[in-house]
Amino acid sequence: MKYIEVIKELMLEKKLSQQALANVLGVNQTTVSQWLLGRKKPGYDSIQLLYEKFNIEPNTLFGIDD
Repeated sequence: MKYIEVIKELMLEKKLSQQALANVLGVNQTTVSQWLLGRKKPGYDSIQLLYEKFNIEPNTLFGIDD
């Protein structure tokens, strides 16, 4: 699940806790935790914000090669 590694890498790089990332994306910490555990995938709005705030392309997030 590529998105898990991408989100973890982002959090390490930007020194963000789950709560801090949740605040930036307008979701709750439990949602971020569920993403990292692979129980949920980010929704459209969260994917859009990841792109806008951190310049992460949706294809990169989900491991889709061009």
